[in-house]
Amino acid sequence: MRYISTRGQAPVLSFAEAMLTGLARDGGLYVPEWVPAMRPGEIADLAGRSYEEVAFRVMSPFIGAAFTEAELRGAIERAYAGFGHAARAPLVQLAPGHHLLELFHGPTLAFKDFAMQIIGQLFQLALAKEGKRITIVGATSGDTGSAAIEAFKGLENVDVFILFPHGRVSEVQRRQMTTPAEDNVHALALGGTFDDCQNRLKDMFNDFAFRDEVGLAGVNSINWARVLAQVVYYFTAAVSLGAPERKISFTVPTGNFGDIFAGYIAKEMGLPIDKLVIATNQNDILHRCLTTGDYRMDGVKPSISPSMDIQISSNFERALFFAYGKDGAAVAQLMDELKTNGGFSVSQGALETLREIYGSASVSEAETSETIAEELARSGELLCPHSAVGVRVGHAHAHAPVPMVTLATAHPAKFPDAVEAATGVRPPLPARMADLFAREERVTRVPNDLAALEALIRKERRA
Repeated sequence: MRYISTRGQAPVLSFAEAMLTGLARDGGLYVPEWVPAMRPGEIADLAGRSYEEVAFRVMSPFIGAAFTEAELRGAIERAYAGFGHAARAPLVQLAPGHHLLELFHGPTLAFKDFAMQIIGQLFQLALAKEGKRITIVGATSGDTGSAAIEAFKGLENVDVFILFPHGRVSEVQRRQMTTPAEDNVHALALGGTFDDCQNRLKDMFNDFAFRDEVGLAGVNSINWARVLAQVVYYFTAAVSLGAPERKISFTVPTGNFGDIFAGYIAKEMGLPIDKLVIATNQNDILHRCLTTGDYRMDGVKPSISPSMDIQISSNFERALFFAYGKDGAAVAQLMDELKTNGGFSVSQGALETLREIYGSASVSEAETSETIAEELARSGELLCPHSAVGVRVGHAHAHAPVPMVTLATAHPAKFPDAVEAATGVRPPLPARMADLFAREERVTRVPNDLAALEALIRKERRA
């Protein structure tokens, strides 16, 4: 299995190379040259198997010879051993035909743990084989950063620097990033929005001298291994509800598009997905694009679902690559227009392709709070504001006889203020995190300036 850039001008890489590289040198994102299919019988045979076994079967074709079977199985077992639910990603029924996929039972209480924990294990294997050390730099709107720090803290051959927008993440999210004591992890509070963090991250990757000097690697959702790990829970959920004999639809609250793009890969592999529905908050650039064909930035509006406060949806580039028939030059032109003009128009043919795969809707702040309260009264399920955005859209798009599965992306205790304001109930942290607010914080305030960031990383990384 080989990996190519969405912009068509970067070297073709193996799985391990693409994982360690992150962003392609032409600025694009790596995708597999082809998507391996699973036969209906192979999908049916996943029924009743452990999450770890399904992960091995789904991920193996994409990984090829990068790791032995024993190495991959061991990495998967270690990755999910610390999850707080035996099913890893359990399904809960909200209403007839509508189910919630709980993705918040990992160590940092968010869906990012599913990918980050396995990436941490695979990075260790790959680096040990090559005798290398790397510097991981990530940008986060809240959950990726804590998941990355949890996965890589204490590793001898890895330094981790996480950029998050100062004052724009929840207190729980911030403390999960700033309280680990290991000296190889660094939380950097940047003045600006998540898009500013993401732009500086991309600038560092495009500064090839700096990139090579510090051995830069990325674990944002731009990293293909992140997307691949998220494909797995689409299979476990769908098979539990009758796939492959039965079609399943999914609603995904998303800002950076990685989680729902994983659903597209599952569909391309042969999982009978009827519809993938994009659920956005008031920062609705994805919904506007699918509705009008115009992808146009209009500023980030802070919300009670801050992990979705995004205007530059990085993984949408992967969706465009497939919608444009894998035309890297066309995608590169669109990304140039986005950088130069703040937006671009999707061709009619590509737009029709996207609309065949994805539905979309946006949810206001008032509707998000209303949904948190209504769902607690209706089903007893306490939702985080991101999951509430998904549930509201999922209810509207659920049509019998096709079951709808909405992805619950974070534990409500990560956003206690919003949940309490909506319901009067302040969700407690799990017992293993009960002392989070008593732990000492380590955080560095940084300006929205590339040179200053690079200087800081040079100084703080371990030689």
